Amino acid sequence: MSASNSDVPVSNFLRTIIEKDLSANKFQNKRWAGKPGPLSMQQDAPKDLARIRTRFPPEPNGFLHIGHAKSICLNFGLARDYAGQCHLRFDDTNPEKEEQAYVDSIIDTVKWLGFDWNYGDSEHLYYASDYFQYFYEFALALIESGDAYVDEQTQEEIRENRGTLTTPGVDSPWRNRPVEESLKLFIEMRDGKHPNGSLCLRAKVDMASPNINMRDPVIYRIRHEAHHRTGSDWPIYPMYTYAHPLEDALEMITHSICTLEFEDQRPFYDWVIDKLIALGHLPKHRPHQYEFARLNLNHVVTSKRKLKKLVDENLVSGWDDPRMPTIMGLRRRGYTPESIRLFCERIGVSKADSRIDYNILEQALRDDLDPKVDRSVAVLDPLKLIITNYPEGQSELCRAPKHPHNPEQGTREFLFSRELWIEREDFMEDPPKKYFRLFPGNLVRLKYGYIVKCTGFKKDENGQILEVYAEYLPDTKSGTPGANSVKVKGNITWISIEHAQAVEVKLYDRLFTVENPDAGDQDFLELLNPNSVKTVQAFIEPGTEITPGARWQFERLGYFYVDVDPQDTSKMVINRSTTLRDNWV
Repeated sequence: MSASNSDVPVSNFLRTIIEKDLSANKFQNKRWAGKPGPLSMQQDAPKDLARIRTRFPPEPNGFLHIGHAKSICLNFGLARDYAGQCHLRFDDTNPEKEEQAYVDSIIDTVKWLGFDWNYGDSEHLYYASDYFQYFYEFALALIESGDAYVDEQTQEEIRENRGTLTTPGVDSPWRNRPVEESLKLFIEMRDGKHPNGSLCLRAKVDMASPNINMRDPVIYRIRHEAHHRTGSDWPIYPMYTYAHPLEDALEMITHSICTLEFEDQRPFYDWVIDKLIALGHLPKHRPHQYEFARLNLNHVVTSKRKLKKLVDENLVSGWDDPRMPTIMGLRRRGYTPESIRLFCERIGVSKADSRIDYNILEQALRDDLDPKVDRSVAVLDPLKLIITNYPEGQSELCRAPKHPHNPEQGTREFLFSRELWIEREDFMEDPPKKYFRLFPGNLVRLKYGYIVKCTGFKKDENGQILEVYAEYLPDTKSGTPGANSVKVKGNITWISIEHAQAVEVKLYDRLFTVENPDAGDQDFLELLNPNSVKTVQAFIEPGTEITPGARWQFERLGYFYVDVDPQDTSKMVINRSTTLRDNWV
């Protein structure tokens, strides 16, 4: 397992739990047969060399988003830090919604984030569908022990008889059917002899429990649906709440880390495992579930249903749209795996729900890229500046460091000429106080070039500034003895028009206009930011190599990344990953 980070990990309550468990030698006699399995496989196996075992268990029914990144970093990171092993496990128990394409994408995402599931000479990539036979045998054992029964009620009847938070549930008329009858029916379910929805298998727990999840939950349902890995082998599929604890137990997981919405499911998680330990099917070294607060990021929705709606209604260009909170979207925007890991470390882990400012994610990217990437110059909103006293047809070389703090990265060279592009915001006809850029009569430094004095400008009939005029001071070129002979307060970037590279740049902003688009009864689609993406025709410094995956800091403007258009792989677009500072208002 890789992806270590030099930053000290943020303390969290899960570390305290793990350290306490290790100090108490809680797992010193835990065994591991080299692969998942029941007690019969694990009881005589060698001692487990992994001090702890965690798992990242996505369902392959969609693409991973930034919230999943927190879970990935947490589970793989804890295993790394405590000499343990993290499994990648696909909870593929719902054949209607799962696809191999999602499996492939998840594998790629976890690897891209810098983690793997290898430990020594073994690989720990697992699927819930690997355990279908075990799940079935365990269900038979629960029926035989009187802890499960086949119910013939409809889904609606089960829901109605479940009760409410203030009223107990009502026993199914089939709750006390003979064990032999339930066994016969369940085997027939397995053999495909009953149609969808006609029967189900329920755990026999407590219909009066104050926790509704303990009121005889369904653990198997009939689904005549092909599975992406097992085909049509199984006409019945386990419910997630039944399969999840069994997967953890079979894989000898020590710390099963879930988000807070699973807290109410923990009693049933424990019930399933404890029953099967008592029946002699699972090892006594059982997993324990711990819950933490999920990631709630401002200006973002992470519900798969809502993200799918954005895609299906063409409100974004796809799951990998750079405005989306999916990992593939963040990758296309220019986020690095290091920045996402840094973000996950900084937000920490707690049991209290809170919302995280989007700028913390952006700042993690800035902090990762700042010491790494070369600098360059771009002009996103070009305005022509003519140096009227500079000879026509003449040009001269200017130099700048590739990185201001890393001289070993060398210098870059570009030409100065009579006509330049500058940012439109760098000139004002009638500026406010403390505006130190170009305006009539003012002196500014053309960064890495000369000091110039603004002498005038030209407008069109609508009052739009077309050109700005200035004169240069010949003895003030940067890097020469006269560079500091004239003091100025303003410093602006520029590009020679003759030598500039024309490019298409996409400027991204928040996808939603409000911090919490999920709140209340509001329609999240009505809260979309109409200015979340803007495409501009820009110019960049000559010599800037535009290759897929290239990234720079364009001075004053932010961090930019070369993205390949998925609709036309021969076309490259430059995405702004983030500005140099948070400018969201």
